[in-house]
Amino acid sequence: MKHVPVHVSLITVIEIVAILVGALSGFVEARRKRMDIVGVFTVAFIAAFGGGTLRDILLDKRPLFWVQHQEYAILIFVLALVATPLMRTVRQIISERVIVVADATGLGLFTAASVAQAQAAEMPMFIAAMMGVITGIFGGVLRDIVCNEVPMVFRDGKPYAICAFFGAWLYIGLQYTDVSEDFALWTSAAFITILRLVTWKFDLHLKSHQ
Repeated sequence: MKHVPVHVSLITVIEIVAILVGALSGFVEARRKRMDIVGVFTVAFIAAFGGGTLRDILLDKRPLFWVQHQEYAILIFVLALVATPLMRTVRQIISERVIVVADATGLGLFTAASVAQAQAAEMPMFIAAMMGVITGIFGGVLRDIVCNEVPMVFRDGKPYAICAFFGAWLYIGLQYTDVSEDFALWTSAAFITILRLVTWKFDLHLKSHQ
């Protein structure tokens, strides 16, 4: 297995995009619940930063990534101010599809970035994969709990976490090849996102033993 250091600038790009799509899912869900601007900001903040915060805690990284980069928090604050009146005008066309697409994208990006950072921290492979999965789903779980919903990952019966798990192992497997770190990260993130959307599109479910 080749040990390639994490490409810091690429991780930053992935992290910012993941934050934005996480915040989008928070904006949509908060407006569906008819929350005011404080609620919108709170839910968006939790959705955007919940997974990364858990990752940093598990990796014992201080300060937390959004504390170190206050511009991330400022960005969500500004977007909340802009998004709240905007959501009022377009909420008729907002559907579960928007949340699913945002969730899938955030899942892919956060999982790929987090498994890469866990690998860079020399975590065992299985732990690195689980770190990616837990980080990828945690923001959405917290968002749904705050919105008084059973988390989507637990209720729709679709292999949400399993998509992240497979994608995490794809990233780890690519470390044994000659592909670049950038390619491994984007491939893993895209694989998770597409796999999640495919399971949603074709209504694929995990078997329930009842």
